[in-house]
Amino acid sequence: MRPLKRNPLVIFLESLKGKNQAGVGIAILLAVIVAMLWANSPLKEYYNEFIHMEIFMGLNGNTLSEPLLLWVNDGLMAVFFLFVGLELKREILGGKLSNPRKAILPIGAAVGGMLVPALIYSFFNGNGIGQSGWGIPMATDIAFALGVLSLFGNRVPVSLKIFLVALAIVDDLGAVLVIAIFYTSGISEMDLLHGFLFFLVLLGGNYFGVRSAWFYFIIGIGGVWLAFFFSGVHPTVAGILIAFAIPGKVKIKEQDYLKNLTILHRKFIEATPIKGSFISESQLEILEKIKSNTNDAETPLQKLEHGLSPIVGFFILPVFALVNAGIHIHGDILNTLSQQISLGIMAGLIVGKFIGIAGFSWILVKLKIAQLGEGVTWGQLCGVALIAGIGFTMSFFITDLAFQSEELRYIAKLSILFTSVLAGIGGSFMLWVSSRSSSQYRSVKTDT
Repeated sequence: MRPLKRNPLVIFLESLKGKNQAGVGIAILLAVIVAMLWANSPLKEYYNEFIHMEIFMGLNGNTLSEPLLLWVNDGLMAVFFLFVGLELKREILGGKLSNPRKAILPIGAAVGGMLVPALIYSFFNGNGIGQSGWGIPMATDIAFALGVLSLFGNRVPVSLKIFLVALAIVDDLGAVLVIAIFYTSGISEMDLLHGFLFFLVLLGGNYFGVRSAWFYFIIGIGGVWLAFFFSGVHPTVAGILIAFAIPGKVKIKEQDYLKNLTILHRKFIEATPIKGSFISESQLEILEKIKSNTNDAETPLQKLEHGLSPIVGFFILPVFALVNAGIHIHGDILNTLSQQISLGIMAGLIVGKFIGIAGFSWILVKLKIAQLGEGVTWGQLCGVALIAGIGFTMSFFITDLAFQSEELRYIAKLSILFTSVLAGIGGSFMLWVSSRSSSQYRSVKTDT
């Protein structure tokens, strides 16, 4: 019997359900297109009104009023960084970063991919009006980068995808540290102290075995995030702190869980059923015990990460793109892209990322400190190094922190968009060529 061909529409819809990283990239790309079309249409004034719409939040007469743009960049993005923190903690505890030997390559590549772009940007803008934007080309957009790589399917080795995931996670952590240290001003020590006190409450809850996600959510958002919001330290940093306070251990081991599940399963079968659509009290009690055991067999960290994944991928990041990517293109585009800020961003994201990631990886491998993943070629790694030049989300985010001038933000964001497209196309082409050559080599070797 011949296998049925899958409908491309079905594959596309599955991707949008979060079954692969390409779906997230598609969702963000659609949001970017909508934002760009809206901001450059006769309805552009409505776009500006939309992103600057005042949103009120208050309790017992205490009201906090901020524009939508700020709520997204300071509020929703804090949830994004919470998700990044959860992912980072999981990888450190038992994932791709848990083995120092395997983790050294993506960590070293990420460090190179941050340092070299910052240096190149500073070369162009060392003492100019754009000098504060050195953090812009340091960032890699994890969703877009993984989305592009996912389009190659099994034509690239799994170890290459693992390398990019680990690199992007370390890159995001580096971006958070840069924001916390270099893009924070006017700190309120008292509010910052309150934030750390709430953080200690979360750590205490972890230590004493509190596993309720609501406990960490309420104290985290209502305490840590809100205190950081008023302290002057960017509240996205609170997301990382909250993540590291959430328990990452199971309450019951896998063997004990399976043993208990077998016993409860047998008891449920032996329990006397009742007529109708309801179950007996004894059966209900057994099911509740199964639910309790299942909850104890899960880590709160993974449970929360799993729940946040579609929210972050298909709501928060597309909304961020929608309110930030609406750049009204005006003036001489070539002149804009030839500005010192533009040259620094473009050279940093493409040349800097490539040299930093590929160069540091080559040094680590040659010194035998690290080794390439199974099946990964240098051509494929170079392709990933170019794809890492897609700096959309995080680069936009740092742009708004680095520049107060709307004109400088316009120059930077237009450069980021242009460069991200080039990086995506260039990296994809290099991956296609290297993966094709690699598969042909394997085919010849097999025939021989």
